[in-house]
Amino acid sequence: MLPYFSGDFGNAASSTHVYGWRAAAAVDIAREQVGAALGAHPDQVIFTSGATESNNLAIVGTARARSRRGRHLITAATEHPSVLDPFRALAKQGYEITVLPVDAGGRIDPQQVAAAITDATTLVSVMAANNEIGTLNPIAEIGGRCRERGVVFHCDAAQAAGKVPLDFTSLPVDLLSVSAHKCYGPKGVGALCVAGRRVRPEPLFHGGGHEGGLRPGTLPVPQIVGMGRAFEIADRGRDEEARRLLRLHGRLWARLHDALGEAVFLNGDAEERLPGNLNVGFRGVDADALITALPDLALSSGSACASAEPGPSHVLKALGLRDDAIRSSLRIGLGRDTSEADVDRAGVRILEEVAKVSERGVVAPQPAPRA
Repeated sequence: MLPYFSGDFGNAASSTHVYGWRAAAAVDIAREQVGAALGAHPDQVIFTSGATESNNLAIVGTARARSRRGRHLITAATEHPSVLDPFRALAKQGYEITVLPVDAGGRIDPQQVAAAITDATTLVSVMAANNEIGTLNPIAEIGGRCRERGVVFHCDAAQAAGKVPLDFTSLPVDLLSVSAHKCYGPKGVGALCVAGRRVRPEPLFHGGGHEGGLRPGTLPVPQIVGMGRAFEIADRGRDEEARRLLRLHGRLWARLHDALGEAVFLNGDAEERLPGNLNVGFRGVDADALITALPDLALSSGSACASAEPGPSHVLKALGLRDDAIRSSLRIGLGRDTSEADVDRAGVRILEEVAKVSERGVVAPQPAPRA
């Protein structure tokens, strides 16, 4: 990225001098790298400021573009705020919104999607992998049901990209959102993959013909270059890294479960989940207090994008958990730099703090976590 902050500072849209040509060439390479990692043609990759913008462009842009066909939209209760909030905004504009429930593991039933589609449905938006509980959705099956009915299918794949296989060309997905920083790229840049001419959202902004007319504005060349390289690295070692993270995931969960038994429970689908996500609840323990007592560990109790909003996690609530079970749950993320020693140390520290809470008499026998 560094040369494009200084020596190669040209505008990628400037086609009359060598500085612009160099910048444009760098963007072209990055577009190819992102496309290759996602199984998309480079021309299908539209750069944005991140998955939040990509989701808004896909959802709002498609709803507006296809409003004459119908004004019914479908999504799921466990979606990221950058999906749910655009749906709420469209509801205020007169669109009919269906929010589907999920099963106890957080998965969407493709048959449920098919049953919800009407003649007025124009868009379905379901994420590939949940950001809080790591659950993977049956995207191919859901997309197939949408395609049978001529409905546009959008997938927020920010959490899945670089971690599980994605092939935009073969999947029945029309719009796919990704973010650079989820693959260790720079923050503030992402992409929306747009499949062909059949699906063309209306742009959210106006002011130039950049990115195929879908996203005007001067391209942030250093960030785009960083995103391309990050996706290339993530794609190259994806399968091996997934196996390594699954081993670490199993090691940490086994340590917690062996020590606490039924006093600890897993949130999300036990099998269909991201390899590096572990969302667990400790019966009778306040997760926020536990996180505060563990400043040496990077833990969370919900979505970073919704951290300013009070109240229990909407994702865990959608699983049917009671409020006390939600308050006792925290998310542990395992990543590229996480080692076996890190996992062992984290397990020891978490168990130490849970034991301290127990000694103070805070932990009491608790009923099953679900309502």
